[in-house]
Amino acid sequence: MAFTEVVLVNERDGCVGRMEKLQAHREGLLHRAVTVYLFNPQGELLLQQRAAAKYHSGGLWSNTCCGHPMPHEETQGAARRRLYEEMGLRCALTPAFSLQYRLPLANGLIEHEFDHVFFGISDQAPVLNPDEAMAWRYLPLPAVQADIKARPARYTPWFKLTLSAIPAHAAEFMRLERAG
Repeated sequence: MAFTEVVLVNERDGCVGRMEKLQAHREGLLHRAVTVYLFNPQGELLLQQRAAAKYHSGGLWSNTCCGHPMPHEETQGAARRRLYEEMGLRCALTPAFSLQYRLPLANGLIEHEFDHVFFGISDQAPVLNPDEAMAWRYLPLPAVQADIKARPARYTPWFKLTLSAIPAHAAEFMRLERAG
């Protein structure tokens, strides 16, 4: 894994420093993150299965993509960059909401993030970066929720946490997009 810095933040998302990404996850320090939920025009969510070799949560299914803004990078630009780096897709992204969470991971790391969630619409087929993702699929939200309930171990902890807020936000986002 390449040396990458994350932006450490306070509870109001104010920058308080920088740290190497793996070290921030070892120490469980609050840092800025971005998450993308991409829908097709039918309202189905694009999921990715994380590459097996990822340093955590490898092989698990998750939201379309996620990552960390580089120092001095805006969150929306980071979301667009990660969408292209992971899934080979470009589309307009809309800020949806922000949340904080602290989640222990199976390998002893901690995801403690101030997460900026973005939505987008595309019916393109992803071109996966094999270092990031190994599979993808579009699914209706009720099918995703049912599978998580039936097989929670197949999904990333942050996806299971943030998914509960997605249906209401997604319905409003899709309504506004269609009214356009």
